Amino acid sequence: MSFRFWRRIKIAPGVTLNLSKSGGSFSFGPRGAKFTVGSRSKRATVGIPGTGFFYTKTLPGGKSARKRSASRSAQAVPTIRPEDRLTLGFFKRLLTPDDEEALVDGCRELVLGNEDEALEHLEKAVHLADGAYLAGFLALKKERLKEAADHLEHAEEQEGQLGTYFSRYGISATMSLPITDEVSAHVGPDLRGVLLGLVESYQRLARWDDAIAALERLRRLEPDDVVVKLSLAELLLDARRNEKAACQKVVQLAEGVENEFPFHAALMLYKARALRYLGLATGARDTLTCALRRKKDRPEELLHALRYERALTYEDMGQKGRVRADLEKIYAEAPAYRDVAKRLGVD
Repeated sequence: MSFRFWRRIKIAPGVTLNLSKSGGSFSFGPRGAKFTVGSRSKRATVGIPGTGFFYTKTLPGGKSARKRSASRSAQAVPTIRPEDRLTLGFFKRLLTPDDEEALVDGCRELVLGNEDEALEHLEKAVHLADGAYLAGFLALKKERLKEAADHLEHAEEQEGQLGTYFSRYGISATMSLPITDEVSAHVGPDLRGVLLGLVESYQRLARWDDAIAALERLRRLEPDDVVVKLSLAELLLDARRNEKAACQKVVQLAEGVENEFPFHAALMLYKARALRYLGLATGARDTLTCALRRKKDRPEELLHALRYERALTYEDMGQKGRVRADLEKIYAEAPAYRDVAKRLGVD
């Protein structure tokens, strides 16, 4: 029963479409995170529900950028009124390629909450990178894993085209990505989002080597992305914990990390676990003790996992008193946590 900081990708059930005179924005309702793109600005917000901690960033896109974007859009397609973005008229349908029409119809059905109909339309649009992206994540939600992997692989092959049609119709198709119950992030129609979706598909299909390869590619593209480091560390310890090289890799992933946010503390947890597997108990203990020094804004589940891991480390070091002390602290806060009650002899 390993602690899993990286939880499974889910598409949030609430899908909304916001249209105004200034343009349209389309988003999947996230949990703890929101990313909205409209004609005026782009804002990304990542928060930890219940803690009051939020990080909001307004992305670049001044007047000159909007003018350039508008110029390109005007050259690409005729102006479309916001209310018509996802409802192509009769004459426009005569001029719109079938796959593009299927993509728009799929988005409309998704907004209406008709997922089966949406996927049926989107599967006719998988020749488009945006269609493959949406079809892949929707198939993933429905546990159609082989189809999800196939669609996302197709989107990856067309990475340079990702977002083209979403931009044309004023759509921001962003998936909610829960990392824990308390922390969420977001993925969009770009190579990062597609690769993370592929990692999830590969893991559920037990295609461990493919999942690791996808994460390694992501790490080369974004070497400082903590979400990628967390996912890779978890995957390596899950699939290759008995391999010395894999454990060494996890330790390297956490090199230089400071205990600033919960993401960092979770990476320190994996580092300590890898050190313990390598037989370096003292290093594991010191890493865990450092992570436990900061408790403010830390999810309880993460703190319990850190303390439980330290108890196992003390056990390897033969320090029974400290093992019991950590287990008793966990039991006082969460009596049902893992096998703590059994280890304490109170079950």
